[in-house]
Amino acid sequence: MANRGPAYGLSREVQQKIDRQYDPDLEQILIQWIKAQCGPDIGEPEPGKENFQKWLKDGTVLCLLINSLYPKGKGPVAKIQAFTMAFKQMEMISQFLRAAESYGILASDIFQTVDLWEGKNMACVQRTLMNLGGLAVSKEDGFFAGDPNWFPKKSQENRRAFSDDKLREGQNVIGLQMGTNRGASQAGMTGYGMPRQIL
Repeated sequence: MANRGPAYGLSREVQQKIDRQYDPDLEQILIQWIKAQCGPDIGEPEPGKENFQKWLKDGTVLCLLINSLYPKGKGPVAKIQAFTMAFKQMEMISQFLRAAESYGILASDIFQTVDLWEGKNMACVQRTLMNLGGLAVSKEDGFFAGDPNWFPKKSQENRRAFSDDKLREGQNVIGLQMGTNRGASQAGMTGYGMPRQIL
């Protein structure tokens, strides 16, 4: 963790709210997937948010994970090496994040480097890894390892091609959002500002 004192007041409430979003069950699913994807020799952390953060903190596990989703030797991270220096670890995490974005994860779904390195928002780290797993399942390129049911499958494009006749036919229909022109009349209406006549 960084050299910061404890949070107080509103900062503490915000941090507690972020911490409550962390899912221990999801942590176990992600650990199983990372082990299946990278191999058992990467080790396994003890249960708990802090241990999960320490396991991923230097960036080597993440870089091995993203490289395993590509053909052997064609991974986006060329040199994976464990470092003890903080800026080198953060650089490894940044390499993973760039590779994840080029793999297809939206920039809005990617965590910030400090979210993982300082352990400030591990729930966001979990969401990024879940999105990565779901995208890897939906690509169906043979590089995903593990159980596809661990991840929600990403939606696929479903293009429709309509003939010109069908498109012209649709222009004659008034959508229900705009009301209807059948059965409507002004019978029984009174002018504006007049009292309603009840008999």
